[in-house]
Amino acid sequence: SRDLARTMLQVAFIGVLAAGCFWILRPFLLPMIWATAIVVATWPLMLRLQAYLGGRRGLAVTVMTLGLLLVLLVPLAFAITAIAQNADRMVGWANSLASFSAPTPPDWVARLPLVGATIATQWQQVAGLGTGGITARLAPYASTIVRWFVGQVGNVGIMLVQFLVTVVVAAVLYASGETAASGVRRFARRLAGARADSILRLAAQAVRAVALGVVVTALVQAILGGIGLAICGVPFAGVLIAVMLILGIAQLGPGFVLIPAVVWLYWTGDSTWGTVLLLWSLLVLGLDNVLRPMLIKRGADLPLLLIFTGVIGGLVAFNIIGLFIGPVLLAVGYTLLTDWVAKGEEETTPLDAGPKRRGEERP
Repeated sequence: SRDLARTMLQVAFIGVLAAGCFWILRPFLLPMIWATAIVVATWPLMLRLQAYLGGRRGLAVTVMTLGLLLVLLVPLAFAITAIAQNADRMVGWANSLASFSAPTPPDWVARLPLVGATIATQWQQVAGLGTGGITARLAPYASTIVRWFVGQVGNVGIMLVQFLVTVVVAAVLYASGETAASGVRRFARRLAGARADSILRLAAQAVRAVALGVVVTALVQAILGGIGLAICGVPFAGVLIAVMLILGIAQLGPGFVLIPAVVWLYWTGDSTWGTVLLLWSLLVLGLDNVLRPMLIKRGADLPLLLIFTGVIGGLVAFNIIGLFIGPVLLAVGYTLLTDWVAKGEEETTPLDAGPKRRGEERP
């Protein structure tokens, strides 16, 4: 007979132990996931760098770690420099808000189809408020904006700490990647048997596909968009590059920055540079339809729709880290499902194509 009480206590103890371990590791889970995704995506690059440096793993790990730190420090330095250089302009903008009055809407606004009349009416109401009316309307939101800004500053500090922890964990994984991969492979074989190696390989391919297709495309678009903004004289180009990179990774695209910049240039009367930036923006936005599919197919031999759905769904479900979690889960689930269907078709006995002829019958 089985000891039911002993079995229940064993299960309860294992559950409490797992919950305790999770609770202790909870502050490090997000940096560990990020570090794992970064190391898996850049592992081939690290191996090539190690071979170029004469097989010295320590030197290669140092170079890769410094590269990760530069990813944080360079955009931060650009942002601080841009804010410092334009401090007087920002103060002038803030002071001009107190005396801002909206102009009356142009005649062509009312002639816009469907929404023209509504936009013209609302615009006319805002213009009728005058300087004091607009200031009075905006005053109640000032404290809310200040509180939101203070909260975001605190979040930036937490994000910086998590990024530094991610860099440290990534450096450890770079140094002992084979040992970590061997442990994960043994654990996966214990769970899935002989199929574990193919599942792990597929997960790694999905991570590299997202890193190539999503992150690299967002980086290229942000850099090219920032070059266009700097050439055309748009202020805060360094800060806007970081914003475009975040929007590109979030699958929103750099259009939310480039299009308002084009409108601002036309609004200030600089139509020449506005036209140049418009043409350049169309080129940058068009890269999303060419570069990303090519890089995704290069990173993994998986359906493009599956990777794209995993990126969007993972982003909605798990925030920014879902960019890597979503495609991995869908890729593994898709592979297991197709293998299960294929195995069922192989086990099914095929039916006879038609009735047997009289001479083929056996007694």
